[in-house]
Amino acid sequence: QVQLQESGPGLVKPSQTLSLTCTVSGGSITTNYYYWSWIRQPPGKGLEWIGYINYSGSHYYSPSLRSRTFISWDTSKNQVTLQLSSVTPEDTAVYYCGREDGSSWYYDYWGQGTQVTVSS
Repeated sequence: QVQLQESGPGLVKPSQTLSLTCTVSGGSITTNYYYWSWIRQPPGKGLEWIGYINYSGSHYYSPSLRSRTFISWDTSKNQVTLQLSSVTPEDTAVYYCGREDGSSWYYDYWGQGTQVTVSS
């Protein structure tokens, strides 16, 4: 059974860099053909896709967040990391990591989400 667990600070100051880690168990992040995505949900709003890193280490980001986003991985720890720079209060959200099956383009596993608040 694949499990995803997000972790990171719950409070970040404006202009700083938000850094979150998704630890994956029950399967390797390099297994074909999975895509490891970060998605967020601001309070009172819908889900917003941030970007992914895939089984081969390639990544792609939402155009609206691309200039501030970097997604990386540590294959030795089976972890995927999100960095979002120059945060503002508008980046306050619950952040989720999810696994997308590249053969069906269906999200089959999700983390429980982690609340991040941007405030001074």
